[in-house]
Amino acid sequence: MILDLPLILETRRNHALEHATIHILNRQFPGQRMAGHSNPTGYYLLGDLQTQDIWIAATEAHTRLNSGESGLAIHPGCGTNLATSTLLAATLAWLPLRGNKSTLTRLLLLPLAVIFALLGVLLARPLGPILQQHITTEAKLGRLQIVDIIPVRKGIHRIITK
Repeated sequence: MILDLPLILETRRNHALEHATIHILNRQFPGQRMAGHSNPTGYYLLGDLQTQDIWIAATEAHTRLNSGESGLAIHPGCGTNLATSTLLAATLAWLPLRGNKSTLTRLLLLPLAVIFALLGVLLARPLGPILQQHITTEAKLGRLQIVDIIPVRKGIHRIITK
């Protein structure tokens, strides 16, 4: 399966570890703004955090994911949720407006398009986490290890995995 190809699987595992790390840091530092970006060799963590705090949280996240706490891999602030909402809302809004229609007809259909867009947003709410669980993250980390955590510059850390 394409999701199990090496570079993709490594990115999905790092994405799960990124989410789990952020969950743990959010619990420790409530209200602290954080974001992340994963790739096959690790992830970046953005936020005004100390390197030692990230080490502790990432290590706990790694341990807990390996112990079966797969729910830590799902995060409400994930870009998957945003992309799902945007794509579904835009697609459903486009449906009544597609085709060769006059400007007047399009204006009359605009309220229907807005309703369809809202329906798309509502449908995306449960769909985003499902896509995270089955496509964009992999909570089973396998032999993934945290190698190093490097402060790149103020507010940005690079977590390196292998």
